[in-house]
Amino acid sequence: MFSKVLVANRGEIAVRIIRSLKELGIKSVAIYSTADRESLHVQLADEAVCVGTARPQDSYLNMQNILAAAVGTGAEAIHPGFGFLSENSRFVEMCEACGLTFIGPKSQTIELMGNKANARMQMQASNVPVIPGSDGFISDVTEAKAVAKKVGYPVLLKAAAGGGGKGIRRVNDEDELTTAFEEARREAQNGFGDNRMYLEKIMENVKHIEVQIFRDQAGHTVYFPERDCSVQRSKQKMIEESPCSAITPAQRKELGQIAVRAANAIDYLNTGTIEFLMDSEHHFYFMEMNTRIQVEHTVTEMVTGIDLVKAQVKVASGEDLPFKQADIKANGYAIECRINAEDPAKNFMPSVGKVKYLYFPVGNLGMRIDSDLYSGLVIPPYYDSMIAKVIALGHDRHEAIEKVKRLLNEMVILGITTNQAIHLDILQAPTFLKDQVTTDYLEREFLPKWKEGLDSATV
Repeated sequence: MFSKVLVANRGEIAVRIIRSLKELGIKSVAIYSTADRESLHVQLADEAVCVGTARPQDSYLNMQNILAAAVGTGAEAIHPGFGFLSENSRFVEMCEACGLTFIGPKSQTIELMGNKANARMQMQASNVPVIPGSDGFISDVTEAKAVAKKVGYPVLLKAAAGGGGKGIRRVNDEDELTTAFEEARREAQNGFGDNRMYLEKIMENVKHIEVQIFRDQAGHTVYFPERDCSVQRSKQKMIEESPCSAITPAQRKELGQIAVRAANAIDYLNTGTIEFLMDSEHHFYFMEMNTRIQVEHTVTEMVTGIDLVKAQVKVASGEDLPFKQADIKANGYAIECRINAEDPAKNFMPSVGKVKYLYFPVGNLGMRIDSDLYSGLVIPPYYDSMIAKVIALGHDRHEAIEKVKRLLNEMVILGITTNQAIHLDILQAPTFLKDQVTTDYLEREFLPKWKEGLDSATV
């Protein structure tokens, strides 16, 4: 087991990792930018090193400074959390060159699955169902038109090295394809230095279902109960649930076996998440794999009672998985709401400034709030707007909804604007309560009505 681990991240995920390290008896090293000098993760860690100025490129993405901090403090391993360098294969290689263990998969795996087209081809070769589309990269507009005609419009042009919504274009018919192809390819080249494209049919009226897998160095592989992440805005998840009430036990087993087959095919190490789209007939189609811990890993922890970060550390140190497939069961139903410092009434504009007052409610079983907030903390404008995650576990979906509503109603954050209120509105929407949400529901149905109500209330 490691004696000291550097946490190469910030915010609530850094706090969450440091807490698990403390419980394992492992010393922690925090890194921080000049803008995060007073952050909670800095205060909780055993040691803290400033790795640069406020801009992410100068600090949390500064590989040389982070590695120097790890070596200089005597850390044996690095936990990347999510975002920043968590899926950077070059960083993993540099960790290995410095004699540091990267708590995550191997660099080759990250590189393979990070290229969306290569990942798609790998899954096809492993007999994992994929979204209908191109078999590989598309070389030109003529080929794109041929594939689109075969699978049927609308289609999605996607950058092979894409991420963050860059290099993606929806195309409704052939007339739009030429312009969209050139725009997406140019954006991909500018954003990733790689203009290779592939094409997928747009799956409509679908749910976003994902399966977390875990695999150790001995090749033992397990899967966890699926998560429903269909409540999304601008392709960003807002609310996550586990398990999905629309999926039967037989379908859950089938989906888990598909995920395990995919993990074994690429010789995966540690934990990761395989994301699928589920159509109205409950057919599953591989979408992508995230080779890291997910934001929403907390709902999985709540329903299974397993600390995934502790398991990550143990597996990275060479231990076998501390649980078997038979140990992993969904004991209830969990829901998570992502709390962002943003103003939904102003097109979700980020909100920054000092937290003047903070109250996080406590009490009753099955409740959890992950955050790095405290009264007096200044939220800087340089990073992701997520400031907390509110999670509740119930015996069933109804109880979980009522618990998370209670937490949201009682939670008080003053000094900044958050999306607390809109979460409550979503949780009470009839479509959500009936568990009929699909990935386009929020933008197609909920938000237009919500904005109408907002406008009428201000007249």
